[in-house]
Amino acid sequence: MSETLGHSLRGRIPYQPIHRRPALKLPDGARVAVWTIVNVENWLTEGAMPRAVLPPPMGQPLLPDVPNWAWHEYGNRVGFWRFLDALNARGLKATFAVNGIACETYPEVCAAARDAGWDFMGHGFVQRPMHKLDDQRAAIRKTVEAIKAFTGKPPRGWESPGLTETDETIDILAEEGIEYVADWVLDDQPVPIATRAGRVVSVPYTVEVNDVVISAVQQQPSDEIFRRGRDQFDRLYQEGATTPRVMAIAIHPYLTGVPHRIKYLEALYDYILGHGNVAMWTGAEILDWYKTQVPA
Repeated sequence: MSETLGHSLRGRIPYQPIHRRPALKLPDGARVAVWTIVNVENWLTEGAMPRAVLPPPMGQPLLPDVPNWAWHEYGNRVGFWRFLDALNARGLKATFAVNGIACETYPEVCAAARDAGWDFMGHGFVQRPMHKLDDQRAAIRKTVEAIKAFTGKPPRGWESPGLTETDETIDILAEEGIEYVADWVLDDQPVPIATRAGRVVSVPYTVEVNDVVISAVQQQPSDEIFRRGRDQFDRLYQEGATTPRVMAIAIHPYLTGVPHRIKYLEALYDYILGHGNVAMWTGAEILDWYKTQVPA
């Protein structure tokens, strides 16, 4: 690839409106493929937390930040297990976006996801923007190796911490064997991304039906994930009668896994499952389907 490719997002993923593409077809007449992304992260206690539920006293950040670190930690101790129960009860599998170091820090969480047949997706080695890493390739490789050692196979997908990428991140991911990414939130269908190592597929992710945005940033009421998720699904289901769409549900254990929100996630799944012609898939399953529709 030319040097300019890495400095042009449009060069990697040229504009193509959804109504001017080769027709896609989901199996069994499905209109929408829905995937859930459970994000499990290891927040280091010696650093500042990226977001806070309690502001620092007198506006002065203090380290360690016990209440805000513990707010996040609650998710891996308690909230994750509510997700597992909700998904298992409905026969659903998630895509597991996980920090590589979490395989060591939270082995029981990662083992439960592995044993449930979830699709492991790299989410950085530690929870830190890709722009702040001294060596991106080393961090990506360590993440891939940690997941492979824990599950027996390397991850096929990647979601960068905070969806961050430098100009060369996608090239390195491709060179390290990653086949799909969730960082490029620009479409309702999978689309190819050009890299110097061949095609990587962007599987539609979301910053809209995403509890970081809904609950931590916008601070919406507890039922917003149900109301917004229902409305998102309804429109995609309607449009999917003509050409299929992909819907993502992005959740974090410390947010939607708390007692006052979990029932609204369960209600959203029950609402979606009340419709026919829906494929409840993982990211890897969406990737495999897309590859049959649009060969490289």
